Amino acid sequence: MNQPSASFGRFSNRSEACFDAWVRSSFYVPMRDGTRLAVDLMRPANGDVVAEEPLPAIWTHTRYQRASFSRDEKIQSWAEYWDPWLFDVIAHGYVALTVDVRGAGASFGINEGQYSAAETRDAYDMTEWIAAQSWCDGNVGMYGRSYLGVTQYFAASQAPPHLKAIFPEMASFDHYAYAFSGGVFRESSRFNWQLLVGNLDQSTAMLWKDDYQGPVVPVDHDDGELARALREHRANHDWYRMLDACQLRDNEVPWTGERLHQTRSAASFRNEIEHSGIPIYHLAGWYDMFPRDTLLWYANLKNPQKIVIGPWFHVDSRGMDYGAEHLRWYDHWLKGVDNGVMDEPAIHYWVIDAPAGQCWRATTTWPLPQATQRVLYLQNGPSHSIRSTNDGCLGNEMSHGADAYTVDYTTTSGQTNRWANANGGGTGYPDMTVNDEKGLTYTSAVLEEPLEVIGHPIVHLWISSTEKDGDFYAYLEDVHPDGFSQYVTEGVLRASHRALGEAPWNNLGLPFHSGLASDVEPLPDKPVELVFDLHPTAKHFPAGHRLRLSITCADCDNDRGVLCDPPAQVTVHRDAERASRLLLPVVDN
Repeated sequence: MNQPSASFGRFSNRSEACFDAWVRSSFYVPMRDGTRLAVDLMRPANGDVVAEEPLPAIWTHTRYQRASFSRDEKIQSWAEYWDPWLFDVIAHGYVALTVDVRGAGASFGINEGQYSAAETRDAYDMTEWIAAQSWCDGNVGMYGRSYLGVTQYFAASQAPPHLKAIFPEMASFDHYAYAFSGGVFRESSRFNWQLLVGNLDQSTAMLWKDDYQGPVVPVDHDDGELARALREHRANHDWYRMLDACQLRDNEVPWTGERLHQTRSAASFRNEIEHSGIPIYHLAGWYDMFPRDTLLWYANLKNPQKIVIGPWFHVDSRGMDYGAEHLRWYDHWLKGVDNGVMDEPAIHYWVIDAPAGQCWRATTTWPLPQATQRVLYLQNGPSHSIRSTNDGCLGNEMSHGADAYTVDYTTTSGQTNRWANANGGGTGYPDMTVNDEKGLTYTSAVLEEPLEVIGHPIVHLWISSTEKDGDFYAYLEDVHPDGFSQYVTEGVLRASHRALGEAPWNNLGLPFHSGLASDVEPLPDKPVELVFDLHPTAKHFPAGHRLRLSITCADCDNDRGVLCDPPAQVTVHRDAERASRLLLPVVDN
């Protein structure tokens, strides 16, 4: 099924709001080991009269301060800052809470890095504490994006009896594949994240995503508690340092012995999450870091599930009524409302640049069963479309030859990409032509008819090099008639990580590189094949445009790459025995 779903995101069957205001309070809640977490409670009200009846509750477990001071020293909750849709849900009869994870915000404790076991136990304790309060009817859900999405999967792995549904947005599946994509360290993203939380943990005012975030707000009736909590934060672990020490999947943190990529990856607990039976609504963006992750979650769980994937970067929300979609989910699972949310196709996704009214599509199966694999071979040029190193072509037939490339280590996808956006960078890729001109390009003929690529592109690249290792980036682009080269998606593989293996989970039939020390192998003195997937996409290429595959060996603004002096001399081979090619999942519209 690839049916149009033009009305998705705009719902007429919403329940009626029964409250017109909300009231915030804050306090500490002790966990099983005595560590106290700071909590913001938002209860619906009519005027100044707070709802007295027990209501369902939804909460989030945040690393980024549940509330902070604005420039004019007003209290600004996390929800006001990032999730304004939440107040629409509250107005429909829900209690909402935002909780600082241990060692962060105004909470006490030491933060041991992302998704620690102690943090996950806290999620269980907090869920059950919420369910036992007089203002809660015992039905609890969760919400949140990014870190706040991953904490929901970890909470579900604990199977709290009163956790009835979660709505994780843009959250990782396999942590190693996120931090070390294809074996390449996403250094800028991880360094900037640690810098961000390090400042937040000491309540330092800062600019984040072009907006001011002031010091953390103490809980009501604070008696010096915030100051004591901040002193405890000084012992927080440095996540960047921990990652830097674990650049292979089976590395251990030297000072703790922990296999980080196993213990801190939610995918390691997928069996526990499935056993919980908790319904999950996954949300992703094609330009976010985690569209592949979201589809892997869906493929590896049998819980009641739904997915929405929009044309979004990490901070986007355009094109969908977030409040309405969350409300329908919570109404169904927390209030027992038969609103048809589970009668619809499980997956809704946006096709980028599709004609008006045809952007939202729906399916019950992923990958799309009607998608056919189109093979495009890397060919001789010129394509007369760009002044790149080779100006090669991309077509249906093999051509014989090879393309030599002196690696340019200044190539970059820029500073407003899917990786940088999550940590304060802007959104929107530039014209990729400038980057393409520093690499190898393979450009198709002008499309006579529109083409839709929906799924996971895969690259087979035959290479040789004067060096024993190197990083290989592949960018799929849409070349407009005026020459503008529009970023669509990308993939990367470090050549020493090229060994293919069997994934420990349903990997959607995609090539899997283990990242294990035993599978790392230097490049030999002969050509080898690199096989890797690009992040999934759903893209409409209009007639009159061209497709381009661009190959580079660095992303200097984002990743810690393999650098050689003098630069590596790389050859891309393309002949009958070593056919470098691009595999595209094409859907006839």
